[in-house]
Amino acid sequence: MSVETVKRLEKIEGALFSANGKTLAALQSALEAAGVEFIDNGVRLRDGTK
Repeated sequence: MSVETVKRLEKIEGALFSANGKTLAALQSALEAAGVEFIDNGVRLRDGTK
């Protein structure tokens, strides 16, 4: 995923419903690989993640 794609997503106000589903799945996978957990109403770092 390119930096430009992330910048474009950051500019969207509210929910990311207008973004491509594959793009959102790739973003979620990248964040999870970096130690981010998706929880109800938010995110958090997995234990042991710096």
